[in-house]
Formats: sequence, C-alpha cells, structure tokens
Amino acid sequence: MAEIRLTRVEQGHTKIRNVPIAVTPEGFWCCPSPVVFQKTLKTQNPLNKPKPSSPPPPPPKTTVHRKQTPVTERKPTLTPSRSGIISDDQRNFITDTPGLSAPVAAERAPRPKIENLPRKVAIEFGEPGTSDMRVLLLGKQGFCVKLSVHKNVLVENSRYFADKLSEQQSSLSSLEIDDCEDVEIYVETVGLMYCKEMKQRLIKQSVSRVLRILKVAELLGFNSCMQSCLEYLEAVPWVGEEEEEKVVSSVLRLQNEGLGVTPVLKRVSSDISKSPKDTLPQIIDLVLKSNEERGRREMKSVVLKLLRENNSLPSYAGSADICNETLYNSCKSCLDSLLSLFRLAAEPGFGDKSMNSKDPVVKQIALESDNLSWLVEILVDRQAADEFALVWAGQQELATLHSKLPIVSRYHVSCITARLFVGIGRGELLPSKDTRQLLLQTWLEPLINDYSWLQHGCRSFDRKVVEEGIGRTILTLPLEEQQSILLSWLGSFLKAGDNCPNLQRAFEVWWRRTFIRPYSETQG
Repeated sequence: MAEIRLTRVEQGHTKIRNVPIAVTPEGFWCCPSPVVFQKTLKTQNPLNKPKPSSPPPPPPKTTVHRKQTPVTERKPTLTPSRSGIISDDQRNFITDTPGLSAPVAAERAPRPKIENLPRKVAIEFGEPGTSDMRVLLLGKQGFCVKLSVHKNVLVENSRYFADKLSEQQSSLSSLEIDDCEDVEIYVETVGLMYCKEMKQRLIKQSVSRVLRILKVAELLGFNSCMQSCLEYLEAVPWVGEEEEEKVVSSVLRLQNEGLGVTPVLKRVSSDISKSPKDTLPQIIDLVLKSNEERGRREMKSVVLKLLRENNSLPSYAGSADICNETLYNSCKSCLDSLLSLFRLAAEPGFGDKSMNSKDPVVKQIALESDNLSWLVEILVDRQAADEFALVWAGQQELATLHSKLPIVSRYHVSCITARLFVGIGRGELLPSKDTRQLLLQTWLEPLINDYSWLQHGCRSFDRKVVEEGIGRTILTLPLEEQQSILLSWLGSFLKAGDNCPNLQRAFEVWWRRTFIRPYSETQG
C-alpha cells in the first residue's frame, strides 16, 4: 500500500482546479471519466515537449466561487451555468501550470526530475462544504487529486482507513497518500463507498477495469466492493486466455480473505475430480464414431492440437500412460473393424452387388482408415508409435486381403503405411530392425500399387515427403536388404513411372555404398 501521511492542509496552500462532476444522491461523485485523468496528467507533466504555437491567452482574472448547499438538495446533473464556468476554467488550466505558459523558456531551462516536481491539485472531487475529511492522492508524475470525503464513510467501508484513523487524533482532517500507482481507480473505488448498488455501477465496465478496482479494494480492505467485483467476474465472459489468466490470478489472491471466490474459480476448476482415464476415452470415442465428415474432421484437428499442448507441459507426464493406453485400445478397435470390413468386401460376389449395398462398406473402410491415421498421428506426436509400427507390420491377413479389393475401396489404408514411413524417416519413431524390415516386406508393395490413387484421392498426401520417408526407411536396413528392396522397386518404377514412388535418391545412396565406398576404402 502506498505510504500515508497525515497532514493539515493550509488554506491557499495550492491552487485547486475543478472538473465537471455530478454529485450522486448518496452525497458523492459519479465515477470519473478516464479521459479527464489522461488529459490532466498530460497537462501536469512538464517533461512533455511543448509544441510550437501561438502565445497562449492570458489567464482569467476572475475566480470561481461556488455556493455551498446541503447534499440532499444537490441533483445528479449539473446546471448549465456551473458547467459553463468549469469548462472555461479547464480550458485555461494549461496557462496556470508552471513550465507550460512559456514554450521558449521551457526549452532553455533544464528538465526537472519527476520527484522534484511541485505537487499541484489537478482535480477535485466531492463537496468541501459538507465533508469533514480531505484525501490527497499523489501520483508518480506530480499528479495530484483532492477528495472531499467523510470520515464515517471511510471507517465503515475500509479496514485500512479505519486502522489509520484510529491510530491518529480524530481532529486531523487531511490524509496525504504518496506514490499512488492508479489514481484514477483509487478515486473511483473511494467513490463506490458512497454507492448502495455497486454491482450496477460495474455492469458497463470492462473486465480489466474491474480487476484494477478489485486490486485497490483489496489494498483498502473494502470487502463489499471486492464481493461486488467477484460477482461481476463470475457472471461476465472472459475473452481470451490472457484475460482469463489475469482474472484467475487476481481471484486466487483473495482466497484467504473470507470472500466467495469459489463461484469464480469453478469456471476453470471442478470440485468433482473426474479422472482423465474416464473423460479422454469418451472424447475420442465420440470423435471416432461421428458420421458427419466436416464436424469429425474439425474436431480431430482440435483434439490433436490440444493434446500437443498437453504434451508440452511437464506436469502432464504422469497422465501419459493413461492416454497411451486409451489410444491403443482405440487403435485395436479400429483395426478389428477394418479387418472385418476387408473380409466382407473380399467375399466372392461382393463386387456384383448393387451400389446401395457396396457404398456403406466402402465408406466405412475409408472412415476406419482415417480414424487410424488420426490415432497414429497422435501417437507419433507423443513419441509412442513404436508399438503400433510393430502391430501394423504384423497385419498379414489385412495385407493379403488388400490385393483382393478394388483400389477405390482400399487405397485409404495405404495412408497409414505412408505416415509410418515418414515417421521413421524423420526419426519420430524408432522401431527395431526386424520391425522395419517386416513393415517394408508387408506394406511397401500395397503402397506402390495404390500410389496413383493416393496422389489424387488423399487431401493431405505429400508425395515428396512420403518418398523421402520410404527411401530413408529402406536405407536404415543392412546393405543386402537395401539391395533386394530397391531392385524390386526399380522394376516397378520402370513400368509405372509417375504412378510409383520415386526413390532415386535412396537408390543413389545405395549405389555409392555398394560400388564406390568399397573402392574408396581400398584406395585409402
């Protein structure tokens, strides 16, 4: 909390500048406009470079005298005569500010330091005639605000003011608060002590401003204001992650104040601790079983992105095993379904059936293949796809049935094989040599047979990336096995051309290893 000094302000000690204020029925002011503070602060700061302009008009020779009337007789709105007088006073305020009346002299004089600036009351709030207490708020840039308030209101609403005033003599009538970080909000918070319905005052405020009010109310020990701020934050939407973090961090500070912070925090945390082991399978199951293509595709992207964010959190490591178990259970379910569909589509006479009978099976094969590709992508991101590579390499029956199905029904399955080759080529998964060899032996030929359809039928298929992944996977094997696979590929490539993966780079590496390297070593 800023330092408080109790002083007696001498009459005529400083020149008071008034701004248009509207006295509330409760006897104080309406919430001040931020523009008033910003303009006055800019005017009060002599460090600002003066703009070259015509000489300022001479200061007014008349002074403003205000008639003191009881608070109960005041109306919420200003009279035209009073408003006009104050506006003239505001317009001439710059001429009374030291260092701003003569631009030429200000340029020649050395710039004063902020801490050495004279303290001038820039704005006055309240009714001096009816108040018994004055509070001077001193900002960090020589900015000063005078509040005419009532001791009983401060004591009833603020523990901080109650403690400070109880320590001093009751006859003292002035408080000076140094180095206020947020003078504008300080004024508004003290003004809220005079409001019966604080929540109504906060309705049109922004979340960031209410957080500022909450901070000052916390410093003052203004419990009713803090409670109104909490009720506001519980009801209003929070826009963006940054604003949410600010709200949560501000509310968490109040947990030991005996206030109702739980309703606000329930938005981001739950009292019922439901295990991720129950929730995550439900989410994945809903996505996998969706029959609406667009919704399923969008939610797959969202869930994949959120799981990637979880992977980056150190505290999430403990839930990794639970998540991987869920993913592999889903993979097993998809594989079983895919194998059943392949068996059905490979039955004799299936091709002679009507399109109405075949289409549901073909669409379901495409759906299960897409689901498996999505699950593999998640496993690769979590560095947990080695086991799936072994499972996929062992699908001998599925690979055998693959050749019996029309290419239009089966080519989606090769997307799974392509993703595994890309992952091995990038080092995203590290299966054993036997697994890599079995994977190439089982699924490379089906991939080559489906290659032309993959290029035109799969939206996410990237030919260069896939070819690089296949080539690098081949080159991880012993030289003899590289030779066997690449010579078999060469025969297919010379027949199919662009309808076959182009593994020329891998072929060149194998060539150099086979024919050039031994010769170089011998010469060396």
